Amino acid sequence: MKQGIVPALLCFSFLTGCSQHTGEKPVNYFDIVRPEFTGQLAYKTTDFVEDYWRVVGNTGFNKTIYILADSLQAAGYVLEEKAKESDRLTYRIEKREMTHQTWEPISASLQIVGEEKPLLLSETNRNMTYLNSVSTPKEGVKAEVVWINSMDDLENISLKNKVVFAEMGVRRLYKLALEKGAIGILTYDNPDYLQPEKNKTSIQFRSLPSQDDGNFWGIALSYEAKEKLVAQLKKGKTEVLVNIQTKRYPSEELTIVADIKGSELPNERLVYSAHIQEPGANDNATGVGTQLEMAKTAAKLFAENKIEFKRTMTFLWGDEIISTNRYIQENPERAKVIKWGISLDMVGENTAVTGGTFLIEKMPDPSAIWTRGKDKHSEWGGEVLKLADMKPHYLNDFIISTFKEQGEYANWIIETNPFEGGSDHTPFLQADIPGLLLWHFTDQFYHTDNDRLDKVSQETMKNVGTAALVSGLQLVNASDTFVHEQIKILKEQAFVRLEDESKLSLLALKNGSKIDEEKQIISAWEDWYVKSLSSINDINTNKNSAVKTAISNAQNEIQQKSNELKKALQ
Repeated sequence: MKQGIVPALLCFSFLTGCSQHTGEKPVNYFDIVRPEFTGQLAYKTTDFVEDYWRVVGNTGFNKTIYILADSLQAAGYVLEEKAKESDRLTYRIEKREMTHQTWEPISASLQIVGEEKPLLLSETNRNMTYLNSVSTPKEGVKAEVVWINSMDDLENISLKNKVVFAEMGVRRLYKLALEKGAIGILTYDNPDYLQPEKNKTSIQFRSLPSQDDGNFWGIALSYEAKEKLVAQLKKGKTEVLVNIQTKRYPSEELTIVADIKGSELPNERLVYSAHIQEPGANDNATGVGTQLEMAKTAAKLFAENKIEFKRTMTFLWGDEIISTNRYIQENPERAKVIKWGISLDMVGENTAVTGGTFLIEKMPDPSAIWTRGKDKHSEWGGEVLKLADMKPHYLNDFIISTFKEQGEYANWIIETNPFEGGSDHTPFLQADIPGLLLWHFTDQFYHTDNDRLDKVSQETMKNVGTAALVSGLQLVNASDTFVHEQIKILKEQAFVRLEDESKLSLLALKNGSKIDEEKQIISAWEDWYVKSLSSINDINTNKNSAVKTAISNAQNEIQQKSNELKKALQ
């Protein structure tokens, strides 16, 4: 999309014109937020959180919850149960009984019997132990390794008291190995985007099903460890000595929620969500830390009377997808007035080290059906959606334009990807709440034990947090000025998109595509933008007839442009 200095200037001049027309004084939130948001708290929090292997209910997860609570309280948030009606800044820690035990790793080692040095040690490969693995005896366990190349190999092999090694995913392997009496598994399954032959010691964390009464364990291998094990197995019978120590114990699930209560429309809200669990620094200690600095910065600016909140701004930290989904589902009345959801996941990357770029994962639009031109999926990948899956809304182009403004200011690269799912934005979308994801990909250390603090950038967290908070302030304080600005942005971007798709369609026709298919693509984008313009009515709080007229005029212009371009395909 062509978002740059010229559109920004057009928006500014339009904003000024609107303010003259409505009597509103435009607020430049970037000027207010930038001097305050340094990224220091985000980085400091990331440093604390990434020390722990975090899963719901365990030591690292719970310590994170309580350090967030301490920081929120220091920033002026009042514990809900102690808050007065007049307190605008509040927080609460929600506690729920867990249906299974929590888990955390203590130590682990893997050694080929007869070799002097261990193949793996948890001190240097903290992801080697499968989540939910049990402990071995204190002295460890020695067992023969059975090497399989496919699931069919399991049919006629005795696994009683043996260890299975395979280069494949664990789901089916685990179940059959357990049924046939194996005591554990060794697996290697690192995807190519991790560059395993370069990052030879990286281990991407893996998990077993929760097993409160089980006695099965698993070890994930690095590329280097896998190569050494394979070389030994090719020589003949191979035994390994495995020592795993873990903790499994009853606990409770904690979620922390902070609110800045709106002054005019307190029931309407924007919800930011950052998940705590997972063992990495970028994933997702950076999301936790960046969101905390956003909450603290917002509180400070509010206390200094520099900003106001017409609607409520909510910050949620918990278990990925589960906590966000529960927040939406457990209170249907509250869910009806959640107007926007924004997920912060892997937002602090030093891309010079990790690779990839910062991405805004869009709400489902036609690029998730026809991915072409400048649009491309990340290596995470995404399913091809249908027209019925589309979520037309102004949030996509609004967030992109706001982040592009920060990108131009800070010389920071902003890209987008079609909808793929898999993080805290999905519960919002499933509940028909506008929601999108702020993240990075590709990351050559994604989900590996090399995702540590040295891969994190304070500058990136400053950029993401600044743009995310500015976006939120504009949304929660949205008024007629904001509404007119979004109409203009959507019309401009619709024209850009339709022109780009028309050029792509002309090229596709030369390469044998059918004209009906190309017309359908242009029509899909026309429909998406026409409906996105209609979505602006949800913030037309004054039911301003001028807004309705402006929306209608923009829709007519888009439809006319679309028809002209489709005729030009003939």
